[in-house]
Amino acid sequence: MTAEVRTDSCAREAIEAAVTDRSPIGLAEVISEAALQTRVDRKFLLTPGEFTALSERLGDGFKIMEIDGLRTFRYESVYFDTEDFEQYRAHRQGRRRRYKVRSRTYADTGLSMFEIKTKGLRGSTVKHRVEQDPQLAGELTAENAEFLEQVLATEYGEEAPDLAPVLDSSYVRATFVNPIDGERVTCDVELSYANGEQQIAGPDLIVVETKSADGRGASDRALADLGIREVSMSKYCIGIALLHPELPANRWSRLLEQRFGARHRPVSYPAPRRTAVRS
Repeated sequence: MTAEVRTDSCAREAIEAAVTDRSPIGLAEVISEAALQTRVDRKFLLTPGEFTALSERLGDGFKIMEIDGLRTFRYESVYFDTEDFEQYRAHRQGRRRRYKVRSRTYADTGLSMFEIKTKGLRGSTVKHRVEQDPQLAGELTAENAEFLEQVLATEYGEEAPDLAPVLDSSYVRATFVNPIDGERVTCDVELSYANGEQQIAGPDLIVVETKSADGRGASDRALADLGIREVSMSKYCIGIALLHPELPANRWSRLLEQRFGARHRPVSYPAPRRTAVRS
């Protein structure tokens, strides 16, 4: 269950205006030239006006990903964690050996991937993924559980814990791509979270994530020129903190209060639903 989509989004209008006249780049070219499965990710939270200024500064070197005539796409994700939110806690504490496990479905194309994001050397993000049946995106199938075991054994020498789906999220994304060096800028709006019982819509802002080889790409420099600072933010952790205020969230408390209105969120929720491993 996802939150109701807002219909008066200034952030969505800013995204649509920014992608309209930009040169397109196809998915195949993005995959071949800008896959960046190992990369440095930096996150920023922009107002619609700040985003418009950023788009202008990116210039003609950045193209917009287009698939079947579409330039903005709805993403739907299901995140998996332990019953006591072990990986949420690992991210809150900044542990070196931390990871995220999720299913991501590209609603407009029907493609669905099972993904594990781990931390590599010098804080880089490494994404491991396999395609899956979109009808099974809310389950940890036996095949995906085996893939998870292999990744964690290779990356960290660890066994996989018992995981269950704990968070659904959705948003609309546009992706800017520099095909010369593979740099990407993802721009997310209409963020919403749900856990089967509760649902929360995010603020009318744009979550911008720069993805480059060293964290010092053209988009990072443009954001610095605009005086926009990086934020410590994980969409997964923000969603868990919003839906489970009983959990400690000191790492993001200021962001939650100032940008997500967390002071007005409910105070208690039922335990997260669990789904057995599919055999």
